[in-house]
Amino acid sequence: MEAIEAEIRSLISKDEDLRKRMEILQSIPGVGPVTAFAMMIDMPELGTITNKQAASLAGLAPMTRQSGAWNGHAGIRGGRARLRHSLFMPALVALRHNPDLKATYDALIATGKARKVAVVAIMRKLLVLANALLRNGHTWKPVAP
Repeated sequence: MEAIEAEIRSLISKDEDLRKRMEILQSIPGVGPVTAFAMMIDMPELGTITNKQAASLAGLAPMTRQSGAWNGHAGIRGGRARLRHSLFMPALVALRHNPDLKATYDALIATGKARKVAVVAIMRKLLVLANALLRNGHTWKPVAP
């Protein structure tokens, strides 16, 4: 694993565009080098697609199950499972260190959403945030109160 990570770091250090993308991704609280690697490797189109497309590609877009008059529960599925799995722990870390995402999580819990549903919403917001920052070429800055 260390040899693979060293090789990835070496490749990123040689390419100015990859180095800039890595810097932008790691500026987001909760996103470390491993998560940034996963985002860059599993979703190279991040920053060039819409937020809805990014969420759908990662399998984080809610899918409503219904048929005729029957309505089931909405859930997530499909997409790039490795990326979705690699966003779970960073979403939990972001809840502790990113005040904007923490406020969103608290609001979802206050409306009666289950904790895991709220964490999945934070995973989606984390991915959408990364997509927007990469598209605009900016690093993360907290929203002013």
